[in-house]
Amino acid sequence: MKIKVFQKGFNYSQDGRGNRLILHLQGCNMHCPWCSNPEGMSPEGALFVEKEWLKESCCPKGAVKEESLDRSVCKDCRERSCIQGRQKGIRLSYQEFEVRDLIRECEGCRPMFFDGGGVTLTGGEITMQFAAVKELLAGLKEAGIHTAIESNGTHPHMEEYLPLVDEWIMDIKHMDAKKHKEWLGVSNVHTIENIRMAAEKHPDVLLRIPLIPGFNDSKEDAEAFTEFFKGCAAGRSNVRVEILIYHEFGKGKWEQCGYTYTMKLGRISPETQQYFEKRFREEGIQVVRT
Repeated sequence: MKIKVFQKGFNYSQDGRGNRLILHLQGCNMHCPWCSNPEGMSPEGALFVEKEWLKESCCPKGAVKEESLDRSVCKDCRERSCIQGRQKGIRLSYQEFEVRDLIRECEGCRPMFFDGGGVTLTGGEITMQFAAVKELLAGLKEAGIHTAIESNGTHPHMEEYLPLVDEWIMDIKHMDAKKHKEWLGVSNVHTIENIRMAAEKHPDVLLRIPLIPGFNDSKEDAEAFTEFFKGCAAGRSNVRVEILIYHEFGKGKWEQCGYTYTMKLGRISPETQQYFEKRFREEGIQVVRT
């Protein structure tokens, strides 16, 4: 079975415990306007442009002019000869691997998995490649490698991953189903169900809220999150909650993918983060910063 990966690299403690190999998997069912990895959103991948290497010779059909890519030409192109070679100006966002080869590569990284580290699967959204991810996780577990996943939790059959995952990381972006769908394109119903399921059945759960200005950063939002976490995280030693602060680090990549970044300038103040964390702690919810 094959799996699409758009980025690989090591990270310490931010995407799971210890030093980890992070595999970013292609494709997402949400359309978060703040996404820091827009090249991973489309299941078909994105044509990613690096302007410093972009030459007219990159495209035999003349789509490159004046150091710019005319993507209307790309839309009707079937050959995609621009991404067949090794030139850097235009590339497809992902590479495709056989799952067995990826497992073998991960096994070769064992010396780097210190302080309880291992492999984290993130995205995009990992459940867009559900069967391949299940095969990969099973192979990693069989090899004795610590596994972690990061997911938006929208897949209805995520419980199938439970025995294959050592650290379960999941986002919850908004408690209001209507606003969630308006902004992100999908409902939060399965996310809420899967969070409750994981909190009840998994020994190591990290729940994350990406705090976004104008979307979920009000005191009313804080109360809604607090009420939800009271029922699934309060008093549980196996469940931690973390606030992730909005940033614009991925803004430049939207342009490189030919996308429009629509988020308005804004920031989350330290006081807002502290308010959310304080409300959670007041209700016996374990709060962390990784």
